[in-house]
Amino acid sequence: MGITGQKSIKPLSVYYMGNSTTIACQSDQRFSYCTYTPEDWTPETAHEYRLLVVVHGSDRAFQDTRQAFVSLAETLKLIILSPLFPSGIGNASDTDGYKYIEFQGIRFDHILIDMIDETARRYGVDTAKFSLFGFSGGAHFAHRFFYLHPERLTALSIAAPGSVTLLNHPSQWWVGTSDIRSRFGKELNLNAMQSVRTQLLVGDQDLKNSLIIHAPNSPTWVEGANDAGNTRVERLHTLHANWQEHGVDAEFTLLPDVGHTLAPLAKDACRWLKSILSA
Repeated sequence: MGITGQKSIKPLSVYYMGNSTTIACQSDQRFSYCTYTPEDWTPETAHEYRLLVVVHGSDRAFQDTRQAFVSLAETLKLIILSPLFPSGIGNASDTDGYKYIEFQGIRFDHILIDMIDETARRYGVDTAKFSLFGFSGGAHFAHRFFYLHPERLTALSIAAPGSVTLLNHPSQWWVGTSDIRSRFGKELNLNAMQSVRTQLLVGDQDLKNSLIIHAPNSPTWVEGANDAGNTRVERLHTLHANWQEHGVDAEFTLLPDVGHTLAPLAKDACRWLKSILSA
């Protein structure tokens, strides 16, 4: 997986440069994405660039999520890929499927990897390893992607997920990982996970829980679904303690006077990513 040293497609349409248009994923055109290419990118300098993937929340504001990282991309020579996982895929009323990696036979991690491979071919960027940010529902997806593909990641920033999956927890997916091999065909690779730089962040005022409490009749219900805490703050603390117990040394950031809002969380993620990727 990942493409190294591929030549970019030339010439690229103006709609693929800078803030790109919305692009259909060629392996499954129900899904799409947009990109950002820094102003100085050229086919000749493509090898100097790295990939940052940023994943939207339940509002599907994938272009806004991209825009929050444009300044960082210019500073650090990053290509941004922002996927769009629409609601109503597989089930007209579904809004949550992508968050849990698999839904009705769709492997959302594989869809993202296909998008990454397309981006590698288009821009000539090495995507063997990349950095990943997720907000809210995107943070659901991102930390679960981390469990399945840690060898692909350089840095991971998880911002305010509504629910968390605990490492080596005896419960079945998604509360725990006891059945990860039978469900996904992969074992947890703690050594690889421990080598990824990780950040967990949430606002200290992110305390409303009406959208994150799982009812027994909910499509997302699993026994123990609410055990990690009553708020996003409590649940992220639980995830942090679980990761620390297993040697995944995440930086935990509690932002003062911040609720469930992308902009301040993305700003702090940019600060953190700059400190990691500049090194």
